[in-house]
Amino acid sequence: MLTRRSTLLGCFALPLVPSVLGEKSLPWSTRLVRAARKQIGVTRTYDPAYVRLAYPMGDVPRDRGVCTDVIIRAYRDAFDIDLQAIIHEDMKAAFTDYPANWGLSRPDRNIDHRRVPNLERYFERKGLDKPFPASPSGCDAGDLYTMRYNGRLPHIGIVSDRKTRTGEPLVIHNMGWGTSEDDIIGRFGQERRFRYEPHSQI
Repeated sequence: MLTRRSTLLGCFALPLVPSVLGEKSLPWSTRLVRAARKQIGVTRTYDPAYVRLAYPMGDVPRDRGVCTDVIIRAYRDAFDIDLQAIIHEDMKAAFTDYPANWGLSRPDRNIDHRRVPNLERYFERKGLDKPFPASPSGCDAGDLYTMRYNGRLPHIGIVSDRKTRTGEPLVIHNMGWGTSEDDIIGRFGQERRFRYEPHSQI
């Protein structure tokens, strides 16, 4: 069973950047990580229920969600990038290039962007996948980290700018107990990373 190791226990935080600089002057990776971290204590429930969403910018209530919602909300909050619309439009243009895991015959804008394999495929199609490092310390803040829990359950999170005492970066994610920041890199199978910089949006 996964043992949660919180950032509150034995981890270092980076120095705070003076607020006078303004959020938009910060590196994009810092802005993304901060947007993800703001979800901690807000999203307290893991809830995978299918929900009909508004479009674009549709969302379930912020007190709940799944792992993909951490990523979707962080990009919206930090950069106004809407992965719901981006994934939907790309799937309309190239539906057969996406996984057929769910037996669908056409895109579904309510759920497609909330499925890890679809996000992975979009990032692959745009050339945003990166080699996975030999050591967790090789992952950079702002990277999108994916893996398969128990060898089969897809999961995604955002690599943090905070690290353990041994220099391994934490991940901001929702793995079942709400959004949290934990030491999980290197503990699972099929680990991958992607780097989706806002100015690389295609």
